[in-house]
Amino acid sequence: MRILAVDPGEKRIGLAISDPTGIIANPLTVLQHSARAIDAASIAQLAAEHEAGQIIVGASYDEEGQLTPQGRRAERLAQAIAAQTELPVALWDEAGSTQAARRASIELGVPARKRRQQGHGHLDEIAATYILQTYLDAQRHRSI
Repeated sequence: MRILAVDPGEKRIGLAISDPTGIIANPLTVLQHSARAIDAASIAQLAAEHEAGQIIVGASYDEEGQLTPQGRRAERLAQAIAAQTELPVALWDEAGSTQAARRASIELGVPARKRRQQGHGHLDEIAATYILQTYLDAQRHRSI
């Protein structure tokens, strides 16, 4: 089953999709944030187009395991997505995704100037891929 991951941001939303076996995460695209309902509809449509069976939304948590303000925004987006689709929608801890995306970008040889550019969605896609891969890995370890 394919799984779609969402890395919600204030300006851009990174998306990643798993392979059909649900083992490998791949970058999909970056959406420009417009309004929650429009974003949710676009995400639900992409999930349907790519035959996803589940959607996970990256959310940030504090040290006590409570959603941060950004995490609560992610939760509201997840609820809006759930209203647009019959697919299961779940939150997943996005801890470290931005830092991992930056490291991956450096390792991929993306020039520093390009990494710093405003409006560059490359990190959003990589962060969504990281979120999805950590989710897939955790699911695989649970079933072992």
